[in-house]
Amino acid sequence: MTPNVHELRPKPPETEKITINLGYVDLGHVDLLVQDGFYSNRTDFIRTAIRNQLERHADVVKQSTARKSLELGLRNYSREDLEAARRAGEMLHINVLGLASIAQDVTADLARATIASISVLGALHASPAVKAALADRTR
Repeated sequence: MTPNVHELRPKPPETEKITINLGYVDLGHVDLLVQDGFYSNRTDFIRTAIRNQLERHADVVKQSTARKSLELGLRNYSREDLEAARRAGEMLHINVLGLASIAQDVTADLARATIASISVLGALHASPAVKAALADRTR
């Protein structure tokens, strides 16, 4: 970045790392497909398999998302958002399918004062103190 340009909010990562365990035969099948050029690597195979399954069940996922009133995608909660909720006397019920991010300058006390419940299918990015403060409100 140039000296007079400042990053206002760090960009969150676009992926989350997961670990899976596969049997040796299944792993061998994956490696064979990679070796034969069907996929560039194991990760490419796994991503493709997951996307195919999500596409196969897209209607069910869409219905479930609507039924559970989930916000889809990336949802950021800034300190200003939470302070506005506190001033209005509102408690937030956070329901996200994707990534919910609570700003690093949000204190544990502010989070407890403004977030009644939090349910995230995907990933929650928040400071360890905020996560600990909301542990009893996390589903």
